This record gives sequence, structure tokens and C-alpha cells, in this order.
Amino acid sequence: MFTRCPKCGHQPLPADQSLPAACPSCGVILAKVAQQTAQRDLPSRHRIRSADTVEIDHDAGWRALLLRVPERVDSTLFWCRAALLAVFAIWGLWLMTRSVADGEMAQSFIHGPLLVFHEAGHVLFMPLGPWMTVAGGTLMQWLMPVVLGAALLWKNRDPFGAAFALWLLGVSVMDIAPYLYDALHPQLMLLGGGTGEDGGHDFIFLLDSVGLRHRAQGLGLLLHKLGALLMLLALGWAGWLLRLQHGRRAGVVLQE
Repeated sequence: MFTRCPKCGHQPLPADQSLPAACPSCGVILAKVAQQTAQRDLPSRHRIRSADTVEIDHDAGWRALLLRVPERVDSTLFWCRAALLAVFAIWGLWLMTRSVADGEMAQSFIHGPLLVFHEAGHVLFMPLGPWMTVAGGTLMQWLMPVVLGAALLWKNRDPFGAAFALWLLGVSVMDIAPYLYDALHPQLMLLGGGTGEDGGHDFIFLLDSVGLRHRAQGLGLLLHKLGALLMLLALGWAGWLLRLQHGRRAGVVLQE
């Protein structure tokens, strides 16, 4: 039995390494590696010829990363995650119903923290010139949950946390949609105390620069739908992880 993965060195490995157990990191099938190792140790005349060679399934590696479940899941932690998912599902559905035309997303609690990252993006991207300075607000607002999700997934091996980072990305995308929609006929009150007609509207500048301001409302509605889709994907991902974790709760006898 391997204590660390013979391919990538990942540990710990599953206690039961019989088929179809695989390395949670790279997806290599442990029983097949053991079989080939045993055959290499035999004299050549005793080796069994087999077409069932060890191949690294990169898709399985991705699945192992995105759907990683511990061998045992604390029951209390499981139910806390289930409650958290229910809260975020209800909150997300409420956010999806906010009017894009009226900018109702700005009335939600989450708009405030997102706005902090948006304004920081203008400063961060300032060395790249005027266009990127303006676009940097939106880019920073979207990059923040992407970086958070990547860290949770790659470093912490926490796909459940990464699913909520994807949820946050969906919210962040929806949060920009009313701002984009407003560029055609500016009515939203900006931080400076005026509307876009008084200057300072990111998307009036950006869309005018590429000749697409006349499509602002259609693009805003499309962006809202994209954000909603990302949120639904995130909720589905988190829900599927909970389904997998359900059978591995502490005290539950697993039946493979």
C-alpha cells in the first residue's frame, strides 16, 4: 500500500487502495500502479502481458480536485455547511430578482464590500493608462473572487469553499450589470453625487471608446444573466459536494 502517490507525491492517500481508488491530486489509479510495480519486480518470463497499462486520466485529476471529499466528514460540520448553502441559495435567488434597470443591487449589503474592491482597482491599474484605470475597477471586482477561489481550490484543497468563491464571482458580475445598463441613459447616482451625465461613469467612457454605447442596455441584461448562471453553477457544485459528503459523515457505515 502506498503512503504517498507514486506519481505526484501527494499524501495522504485513501486507506482502501483497491480499485477504483485514485490519487486525489493527479487521478492515477493506485491499484494499477501497484500491479505494474509487482510485475516489474518479477523475472521477465513470469510477467503477465496486459493491455491494461497505467495511464494518467487528466479528467479524473480535475474531478478529484473539484469533487474532493475527505475520508470522514464531521457530522456537525456537514450540517453547518448544509445550512450555509441554504442561506446562500435563498440570498442568491433574492439577488437575481433585483431590477437591473433600477439598480436595485446597490441596495444590497454585498454591494458595499464589492465597491471597495472596485475603487481599489482604479488605483491599482492606474500605471497602465487611462483606459485601464477606468476598466480596472470592474476587473479588480471580478479578480478578487477568482483569486480567492483559486487559493481555496489549489492550496487548501477546499472545493466547497471554492464553490462559494464562484458564487461571489456571480454576484460581482451581477453587481456590475446595472452600471453597464445605465450607460445609455444615465440615472444612477454615482459616488461623486451626480449621474453619468456629469462625468465619472466608467461605462460611458468604456463603451464610447469602442462604439458600443448604444448596446449598453442589452449588454447589461446579458451580464446579469451571466452572473445568475455563475451563481447557479456555484450552488449546484456546492450541493453536489454535500451529496458526496453525506455518506462520509462520522459514524456512518459506508457501503461501496
